[in-house]
Amino acid sequence: MIRYAQERDLPEILQIYNEAILHTTAVYEDTVQTLADRLEWFWKKHAQDFPVIVYESENSVRGFATFSQFGALSGFRYTVKDSVYVNKQHRCKHIGSSLLTTLIEIANKGGYATMIAEIDDSNNSSKIMHEKLGFKNAGTIRKVGYKFGVWLDLAVYQYELRRV
Repeated sequence: MIRYAQERDLPEILQIYNEAILHTTAVYEDTVQTLADRLEWFWKKHAQDFPVIVYESENSVRGFATFSQFGALSGFRYTVKDSVYVNKQHRCKHIGSSLLTTLIEIANKGGYATMIAEIDDSNNSSKIMHEKLGFKNAGTIRKVGYKFGVWLDLAVYQYELRRV
C-alpha cells in the first residue's frame, strides 16, 4: 500500500536513508542523519509543500519517496526533483517503480511541468527504473560528487509532466 507518510514513519524512513548514506552512492552525503534531522526535513521542507509517500507492507515501511523544488529560484517553481529510496532487503520488487509512478501522478495533479531525477551514473537499476517510466536521459555531469574516496558522475533524467 502506498500512502502519505506520517510522523510515526520517520524512524523507518531514517533507517532506509541512513543505509543509503552509509553503503551506496544513491545520495551524495557522508553524514548519517538523526531523528531530529528527519523531523525537521519532514515538517519544514516537505509536509506542507511537497509530498512524502511510503510503501507499506506487513505494517512496515519498505520504501519512501518525495519530490522537492528543483532549484531555489522562482523560475524553477514548475520543476521538481524526485527522490526514491527502498529498504535494501526489498529492492528489485517494483517498490521503487510504484512509488515513482505515484509521485508522477501527484506532480501532475499539482500542476508541475517537469520532474528531474539526479542519479549516480553507476546506479543502473535506478536509471532503468526511470527510463521504464518514461524519463529521458538529459546528460551526465562528470566528477560532480565525491564519496568513498572516488569521484562520482551524475546522470540527469527528465520527465515531462502534463502542464500546458
